[in-house]
Amino acid sequence: MEVTYIKAHSGFQFPDLKELYRRRDLLATFIWRSLKAEYAQSVLGLSWAIVKPLIEILIFTVIFGKIAKVTTGELPYALFASFGLIPWGFISGAMSGAVGSLLTNKNILTKIYLPSLIYPLTPVFSRLVALAVSIVLLLIVAFYYHVLPTWRIILLPFFVVYMMVIALGPGLFFSTFSVRYRDVQYAMPFFIRMLMFSAPVVYPVTAIPDKYRLLYAINPIVGAIEGFRACALGYNPGWMLIWPGIITALMLLIIGALYFKKMEKIFADVV
Repeated sequence: MEVTYIKAHSGFQFPDLKELYRRRDLLATFIWRSLKAEYAQSVLGLSWAIVKPLIEILIFTVIFGKIAKVTTGELPYALFASFGLIPWGFISGAMSGAVGSLLTNKNILTKIYLPSLIYPLTPVFSRLVALAVSIVLLLIVAFYYHVLPTWRIILLPFFVVYMMVIALGPGLFFSTFSVRYRDVQYAMPFFIRMLMFSAPVVYPVTAIPDKYRLLYAINPIVGAIEGFRACALGYNPGWMLIWPGIITALMLLIIGALYFKKMEKIFADVV
């Protein structure tokens, strides 16, 4: 009989990705379970992935496009907002789900040993389904305004991965904090709401003075939103607004992964 020894490690180490790969079937099961739980007993089901952002687009178009009269150049505000709110919805939903993942699965966490990385990864991957459905809405809005994708659409998978990294880095870090401090789960919605206005989701980058834009681009959400728009709408976002955010997102992911692994040994005891 094969015996497996689980030993605690001292210091900082990266999560064991090989073990996660061996348990990829469990990750797939958790993702499917998450999807079923999210849309269980819902009449519209996965259609909410279109209805929810559509309502947000209409609200923000009226408030910022009609009342505040935010200028977006040659792009109609509804088109501009559509290609900002949907990627933002993915980032915010995936990040929020990752932060609360350990507490959500505490009954499993305290009884069965699984690679802990499965818990925060589940909401990040499950949100991809809603993102794919939401892209249907984007196509409808773009078609309405007679906008067709250009060759830059081939870069879209890169920016989707980029958005996953943005969500996962803080998700790993704050999910660890939430195990010890329940205040995190109450503060997180306010934090995520503030993040929305720190990026060009409902206003254009041109609203930021030129001398501050490089500093502004350190926020990884800026590059993700601008890159996502550029892929579909065909304009050049300016790569200087994207690379600083990529570096920041990778640093946050590394820090989050190291801290998550270091504190992993206390999850079952504290949660």
